[in-house]
Amino acid sequence: MQPIPPNYMAYDRTIVVFSPDGRLLQVEYARQAVKRGNTAVGVVVKDAVVLGATKSSTPLGVDTTYKKIFAIDEHIGVVSSGLLADARDLVEMARIKGQINRITYGEPISVPTITKYLANQKHMVTQYAGVRPYGVGLLIGGVDESGAKLYETDPSGTMIEWKAQAIGKGADKAKKTLKSGFKEGMLAKDGANLVLKALKAGEKDIGKENIELAVITSDGIRMFSEKEAIKNL
Repeated sequence: MQPIPPNYMAYDRTIVVFSPDGRLLQVEYARQAVKRGNTAVGVVVKDAVVLGATKSSTPLGVDTTYKKIFAIDEHIGVVSSGLLADARDLVEMARIKGQINRITYGEPISVPTITKYLANQKHMVTQYAGVRPYGVGLLIGGVDESGAKLYETDPSGTMIEWKAQAIGKGADKAKKTLKSGFKEGMLAKDGANLVLKALKAGEKDIGKENIELAVITSDGIRMFSEKEAIKNL
């Protein structure tokens, strides 16, 4: 994020005002929330998508409270980095959208369609006063009739398709691991190992108990801990 001159502070009071050089400062602040969030990684493999994330925990906290990977539909999952409450809100919207699609058209929603819907929800709150941008980045992965797909949405509502991507505080180091290790047509086990390596590269002090992993195929979503993934994939 570029430094903000003192005389620019008036332009960060509301989302709908551009700074003189064309910046929406509230959107940039929301992007900082994503950069400070736990690392999240996604990789497209043969006929599947692997999602992974690090998560925080507290000694007396219930582990599932801090989950970062969510199922949107039987064939689509999402991993978040940033404000968890914002992620949960968007996930609930997406789940309802997926069910409406099934009832209306008699078929599961496609990965690009649900991603566009989420991107539109994010973009909408950058256009009205009295609201703030969603401070969360999402990696949306799934398998539909067109194959395995992975998309990213950021707080501005931008939507980008990836073969492999990382977001969050360890993203820069994780991306280097993805770039060196990614291969087209990888098996799910190899993809899961790459995701684990990327997460550990991004946050070297993370423990096994703080890693989540999910493999999404046309048969559904399977959730794993690090130990389970290495043993069962």
